[in-house]
Amino acid sequence: MSGTAKVWVVWNGQAASTGGAAAKAEGHSMESKRQVTVESSPLQGEAYSSLPRDGAGLNGAGLNGHRPQVLDQDRFHDASERILGSINKVIDGKADAAKLALTVLLAQGHLLLEDVPGVGKTLLAKTLARTVDCTVSRIQFTPDLLPSDVTGVSIYNQSSRQFEFRPGAVFANIVIGDEINRASAKTQSALLECMEEHQVTVDGHSYQLGLPFMVVATQNPIEMEGTYPLPEAQRDRFMARISMGYPDKEAEIEMLETHQATSPLAQVTPVVTASDVAAMIATVQQVHVSTAIKEYTVAIGRATRDSARLRLGASPRSLLQLLRAAKATAALDGRDFVLPDDVVDVAESVLAHRIILDRKAASSGDTPQSVLRGILASLPVAQDPPGAWRRDRHTV
Repeated sequence: MSGTAKVWVVWNGQAASTGGAAAKAEGHSMESKRQVTVESSPLQGEAYSSLPRDGAGLNGAGLNGHRPQVLDQDRFHDASERILGSINKVIDGKADAAKLALTVLLAQGHLLLEDVPGVGKTLLAKTLARTVDCTVSRIQFTPDLLPSDVTGVSIYNQSSRQFEFRPGAVFANIVIGDEINRASAKTQSALLECMEEHQVTVDGHSYQLGLPFMVVATQNPIEMEGTYPLPEAQRDRFMARISMGYPDKEAEIEMLETHQATSPLAQVTPVVTASDVAAMIATVQQVHVSTAIKEYTVAIGRATRDSARLRLGASPRSLLQLLRAAKATAALDGRDFVLPDDVVDVAESVLAHRIILDRKAASSGDTPQSVLRGILASLPVAQDPPGAWRRDRHTV
């Protein structure tokens, strides 16, 4: 492309023209028009200036600079029941998957939906997003998707003679990444920083993301031709993985009766606000974890690393996320303290996609799930007196 040619960036159908030489100097030259398909992402078509940058983030202060209030048990239960009720009206026979998706949202994690086509992976992600009155974006991952399509790009403004940052699809409260393994590893890596640090760095500036923030990605593990498998660093950033599975007979009949004319997704309306979700997250953070529960969680992680059937065990990050998911599970069950059962309930979903089987174990028919079940069954749980899980609340 010649130095005098113009560069066009198409942003949701609105094209912005920039000087070719200036853009080339900044590394943003493009040979052709590109279209990024996004649903309802904030600040599109405008210069990015209103959100904090260079470390002045929202995460410490909460939503819109205000620390969320902790909800009492009744209000928390009412909000969670409204969310789960809306999801279960759309996703027939998958109440456990709906609860786990909400658990990950409240634990400030990210969710990987991995299963065969046509079982409702994207439908679950979109339904969860629509139950919350917040910003939502959807990225269709394809081999030609660029990292700047995800994070954003700097555009030269001829009137001000300055580069202005146009935010990418990742600047939303809930980001749906459909068929994430269809994009190259270079594009997948654009999500690493935002998933772990809740910020995006472009052209030397760091832009903070808001609260709540959640990435919900889908992928098909069956047809791997033309895909780029997620590297372990990427998989480890997903708090939990859900395999939807096929619905049972009754749920499938109900689906045929209710989904044949119109999709129930069209009837879903927000039942909570982003402020409500931020308050629910703050409530989960106050759930008490006893010393015995922490020791039990560490014992699970160390057992995976010492197992002869595993080539890669659970990382320290995974144990932290396991404990966060257990706290959210306890809150959804109406408790302000964690039991060992809470850890066991989410252990398979949180850890199975992070561990790697030894070749001998894989050839003998073992699965990460079966190995984890064996570890959980063999580990002793401290037999503390009744009420000990919450007795040391003020001493830990």
